[in-house]
Amino acid sequence: MPNTAPIPGPVLITGASGFVGRHVIAALGAASPATEIIRSSTDITDRTALRALIEHTKPAACLHLAAIAAIGVARDAPDRAWAVNLHGTLNLAGAIAGLAPACRLIFISSADIYGGSFRAGEALTEQATPHPLNTYAATKAAADLALGAMAAENLAVLRLRAFNHTGPGQTEHFAIPAFARQIALAEAGLAPPAIRVGALTPERDFLDVRDIARAYIAALATPLPNGTILNIASGTPRKIGDALDALLSLAKIKIQVEEDASRLRPVDISRAIGDATQARKLLNWHPVIPWHQTLEDTLNDWRGRVRR
Repeated sequence: MPNTAPIPGPVLITGASGFVGRHVIAALGAASPATEIIRSSTDITDRTALRALIEHTKPAACLHLAAIAAIGVARDAPDRAWAVNLHGTLNLAGAIAGLAPACRLIFISSADIYGGSFRAGEALTEQATPHPLNTYAATKAAADLALGAMAAENLAVLRLRAFNHTGPGQTEHFAIPAFARQIALAEAGLAPPAIRVGALTPERDFLDVRDIARAYIAALATPLPNGTILNIASGTPRKIGDALDALLSLAKIKIQVEEDASRLRPVDISRAIGDATQARKLLNWHPVIPWHQTLEDTLNDWRGRVRR
């Protein structure tokens, strides 16, 4: 449900030009047209530049999206992942605490921090123990825990642990857009009619990026106790292979499926789902976009990219 009252601004959005950032800006503009949005391109690893930005803009809220978000990218460049995901987040939090203490920081954490806790096979609540299993998850868990400590020292912070999300505009570093890209290339005759895949049996809790954007806008609009943690999840497990089958059913040509060992993760979890009861209760939020629409829109987005 869109916010009906203006969201106090200015709102600083880090990572504004990224996949989620573009959807958030569109959603925020629609929900609260009068809100001033600061689209930050400042390198969050540059502490001096970041402090200058906070001192100059004095945001009322900061939605922190900037991150190395792909597991494979973080694995291949761990120093960069730690510099951005942990130290960049601490730079931002420190600048806000020192120069704009009235600003509320909304940190976009990740369900990946739960890691090994998913082995229980149950939908995890916010009380589940962080047990990261890869570099990306470790960097996000470290930032999440550090901000929890800063919340205890009066930093106004909300942590949103987002589960898998996909949709138009996502890069091929993630499973659903990787499938869609290969289908679009094959349809256009720019690649063989075969799709290379990793493990297809894992079940994941997928959300449409536009539903994620709505959750973040609801968080901006809703006063919550300092230090609150919320899972942003659908609560519905979806098998990767079923998502592939659904995309293949939308393809305009017959496409073969081939396993690609390079796409198999060193560590994997068979089932990862979240319990978002608290987000539904406190934010009045729940996902509304049908899964088939998410898949169709993602494939059409890649068809457009291939044509261009």
